[in-house]
Amino acid sequence: MVIKKVTVAGSGVLGSQIAFQSAFKGFDVTVYDINQEAIDKAKARIKNLRPAYHRDIAASDEAFDAGLNHLTYTDDLAQATKDADLIIEAVPERPDIKHDFYQKISTLAPSKTIFASNSSTLVPSMFAADTGRPKQFLNMHFSNQVWLNNTAEIMGSPETDPAVYNEIVQYARDIGMVPIQLKKEQPGYILNSLLVPFLDAAEKLWINGVADPHTIDRTWIIATGAPFGPFGILDAVGIRTAYNITAAELPNKPELQPILDKLKELLDQGKLGQESGEGFYQYPNPEFKQPDFLKG
Repeated sequence: MVIKKVTVAGSGVLGSQIAFQSAFKGFDVTVYDINQEAIDKAKARIKNLRPAYHRDIAASDEAFDAGLNHLTYTDDLAQATKDADLIIEAVPERPDIKHDFYQKISTLAPSKTIFASNSSTLVPSMFAADTGRPKQFLNMHFSNQVWLNNTAEIMGSPETDPAVYNEIVQYARDIGMVPIQLKKEQPGYILNSLLVPFLDAAEKLWINGVADPHTIDRTWIIATGAPFGPFGILDAVGIRTAYNITAAELPNKPELQPILDKLKELLDQGKLGQESGEGFYQYPNPEFKQPDFLKG
């Protein structure tokens, strides 16, 4: 099967980016979310990608507009799935939501449809039975700023058809990603297996009162030459996503409870990270980009 029509389910920060990058590369993409309010936010979020595409990959207005013309939006799940060759799931990182989502689309999507989860920590075998088509199900995890940090980590379950796996590898290439092919299931894939412990360490320094988030970031940036530190990364990932990942780890790591509580405080204050304009920093001009930040 040649993939032509793609549905992205979940239009948050990363879901919107995946949808537009696919449309930008010429695929017909349907963006699905649960209500019109979420759809309206997705439209605005995607249109606001224009400056980044100009700045980072020199995309012309004509090319960006062509991408927009490949997008349609709906809050009707049956409509979203009816013609899809590929459904990329980017719903919140909560097993209960994902189980429910796959049980619903298993009865709605055509038999041809491949399902791919953008889960950042959960492995495909957790949901394969829900899909009703375990041979056509796998994970494809994107990094934030997909037009720039162009990796797609591809991980099948033991039941995934190798031909389907290879088809998704090609799709990743077709939308400008470098396919990172995992040989077995691994919670967190490669990127988050490295990144999550790093972020946990930074958060522990913070909640234990060793240093504030800006000092921790400043240390990392100066010492390593990185463009931003762990709390800048958390803002980019999104505080809601960080909260859900930490909550999923909690049963096996009860020591993370204080971190979860701190993240909940930020969420209760409406500080979602870059998405809302404020998290550990204020956007669009965070302190770590200011000339004096590294001077302390």
